[in-house]
Amino acid sequence: MTKSKTNALPLAELLQPVREIAERAGEAIIDVYDSDFAVELKDDRSPLTKADRAAHRIIVDGLARLPDPLPVLSEESAATEIEQRRQWARYWLVDPLDGTKEFVKRNGEFTVNIALIDGHDPVLGVVVAPALGVAYTGAVGVGAFKHSGGTAEPIRVQRPAAEPLRVVGSRSHASPALAALLDEIGPHELKPMGSSLKICLVAEGQADLYPRLGPTSEWDTAAAQAVLISAGGSMMDLSGQPLTYNAKESLLNPHFLALGDDLGDRLASLRHV
Repeated sequence: MTKSKTNALPLAELLQPVREIAERAGEAIIDVYDSDFAVELKDDRSPLTKADRAAHRIIVDGLARLPDPLPVLSEESAATEIEQRRQWARYWLVDPLDGTKEFVKRNGEFTVNIALIDGHDPVLGVVVAPALGVAYTGAVGVGAFKHSGGTAEPIRVQRPAAEPLRVVGSRSHASPALAALLDEIGPHELKPMGSSLKICLVAEGQADLYPRLGPTSEWDTAAAQAVLISAGGSMMDLSGQPLTYNAKESLLNPHFLALGDDLGDRLASLRHV
């Protein structure tokens, strides 16, 4: 793998400028959100709006202005850029508008996601929910924070996990597999939520577990995973291996669990659902 430039700013100093870029993208998204926008369908039948494209342009331009700019892989990147990404040692992984279905439904549960990938690991993440007026940031070795109303509050996962277990699930992607898993874990409280906010709820201690047993792409999860790890949590596949990035040909994630506490023996049962 060829070396990319190492960004000159330490992770702690990158958090604010990257959050500002994500917030500018969020403002552009809200401009569309408040209008009578049209919805297109991509080849995979997922929705696409003018907001996705506007946010993508703002993020790519903003990241290019940082010291020693790195490559950017976005959900809206061209196919040629996706092919090149295997040569990158360090790069930005971006979902300009995560939760487009929630955007179309106008329920506010959509986010702007920007992650810094170092090797195969997310080391910095920014998640902005512009309609909710909240942002989450985190960097490995620095910590995780929730930004709301002009203040930044440090966040941590809850340990030990609550009883009954607080599970957050997809608002738009319920499945029989998830229903079977919920039966397996026993007493629990289920909270539906859209986009990468599910992982952020685990990071801030408002949920204990987010099981994802359906398809996601790497840009859907990387930013929130960095926040979760920085808050003391973890994300792993169903075999117990950490979720990694740019390590295979496909950009699809395996099924995974986002955890605050390790859940001990209960986790072992979840892996076999």
